[in-house]
Amino acid sequence: MRRNLTLGSLRELGTVGLVAGLCGAYAATLIMTSSILMTMSEESGGSVGLLLGIVAGVFILIALYVGAVVIVGAVDTVVSGRLRHIALLRLLGARGRQLRTSVMRGTATVGATGALAGVVVGTLLTQVVRAVLVARDTLPTADYAWVDPQLAAAFAAITVAATIAGWMGSRGVLRVTPAAALAGTAAHTPAPRTSSLWRAVLAGTGIVGGLLVLALGALLGESNPGVGFVLAFCGAAGSGTGLLIGARFVIPRVVSAFSRVLGSDPASVVARRNALLDPLRTTRSTMGLVIGVTLVTTFASGMSALRASVNSWEMDPAQAAQADQALAVTSAILICIIVISAIIAAVGFVSTMSLTVIQRHREIGLLRSLGFTRRQVRTMITKESIALSASAVLFGIGLGILYGTAGAQSLVGVETEGIVSGVPVATLLVIAAAGALLVLVASQRPARRAIAIAPVEALRIES
Repeated sequence: MRRNLTLGSLRELGTVGLVAGLCGAYAATLIMTSSILMTMSEESGGSVGLLLGIVAGVFILIALYVGAVVIVGAVDTVVSGRLRHIALLRLLGARGRQLRTSVMRGTATVGATGALAGVVVGTLLTQVVRAVLVARDTLPTADYAWVDPQLAAAFAAITVAATIAGWMGSRGVLRVTPAAALAGTAAHTPAPRTSSLWRAVLAGTGIVGGLLVLALGALLGESNPGVGFVLAFCGAAGSGTGLLIGARFVIPRVVSAFSRVLGSDPASVVARRNALLDPLRTTRSTMGLVIGVTLVTTFASGMSALRASVNSWEMDPAQAAQADQALAVTSAILICIIVISAIIAAVGFVSTMSLTVIQRHREIGLLRSLGFTRRQVRTMITKESIALSASAVLFGIGLGILYGTAGAQSLVGVETEGIVSGVPVATLLVIAAAGALLVLVASQRPARRAIAIAPVEALRIES
C-alpha cells in the first residue's frame, strides 16, 4: 500500500520531519558538546565530561519524549482529516492493518530523513563553534573528535520514536469501516465504554497516587532529603504519567473553563465550539505544549525556590553571594537546555493548528456563505488559538510551580523554616510573551489561507 494513498502529500507530515529534525539537531549539539568537554576533562585529568554526558543523555530523552507526543498528535490529526478517504480505501478492499502499516512506513521515512538532517546540521554547527573558540584561545587546542558514535544511537532512537509514534497516532485507521464511505461520512468512532472506563481509572490512580507520593516526598524533605527527593521525583513522574493517560478527560475541561472568557459574539461562540467540538483533537493540539511549559516552569520554579532557601541560611555575605551566583548560573544553563523541549512542543502546536484549520475549509466556506465576514473568520481562528494555547500555558505553569516547589522542598526543607517556594517571575513573563507570540504564529497564517478561498470554492472541497 503506497504511503501517499493513506497520508496524502508529504507536506501533511511536515510536522513529523520538523520535530525529528529539531530532536536530531538538539541531540547532536548536546552529544558533540559533551564530547568536546570530555576531551578537555581527560586532558586535565578530571571527570566533568562524563557527568555532562550523563546529563546530556537525560535531556535528550526528555526532548525525545516531548517530540514523540507531538508526532503522535500530528499523525492522528492527519489521519482524522483523511478518514473518509481511508474509508473509501477500505471499501475497495484495503485492510486496516495494511493501511496502518503504510502510515508507520511513511512516518518512519519522514522521521528518519528529518533526524538525519538534524544530526548533520547540529554536528556541523557544533564543530564551527568549537573551531571559532579554539581560534580565539577560549578552548584549548586538543585532538577533538569530529563525530561521536553516540550520534548513530541518537539517530536510531529518533527514527524508532517516530515509527512508534506513527503507530500510536494511526489508531483511527483501524476504526474506519467500509460502510463509512457509503454513508458519506467517516467521523471518529468513540472508544468502547469499557476501554474509556479503564483509562479513567488508570489515569485517576496515577494522578491521585502520584500527587500523594509527591506530597510525602516534600514532607520527608524536613527530615530525610535524599529519600524525600526520590519520592518527589517518583510522585511527579507518576502524576504526570496519569495526566498523560487521562489527558482526554482533563485537557478539554481546562480549555472549556478558559474559553468562557472569550466573549459572546458570533465569532467567539464558534471559536469556543471548535475548540471543544472534538475532545481528542483538543487534547492532541495542546498536550505537547502542556508538557513543554511544565518542564520549563518546573526547572525555573525549583531553582528559584532553592535560591530563596539558600539566601535564608546563615552565611556571611561573600558565601551568600557566591552560592546565589552558582545557583543563578546553573538555573540559566538548565533552562536553556530544557527550553528546546518547549520549542518542539510549540512547533507541534502551530503545525497541528494550521492543519486542522486547513481541514475545515468546507466549514469555513459554509460560515462565509451564511454571512461571516473575513474579519469574523480571522477573529474566530485567533480566539480558538487563544483558547487552546492559553489553557495549555496556564495549566503547564500551574503544574510546573507545583512540581518545582515540591522538588525544592524535598531537597532543602530540612534547612529552611516553612515551605520552600519560589515564583520565577522573569521566566513566567517570558513564557507569557512566548505564548502571545505563539497565538499570532498559530492563527494568522491559517487564517489568511482560510479567508483567501472564495465561499463557493471552499464548499467544493471534500471534507
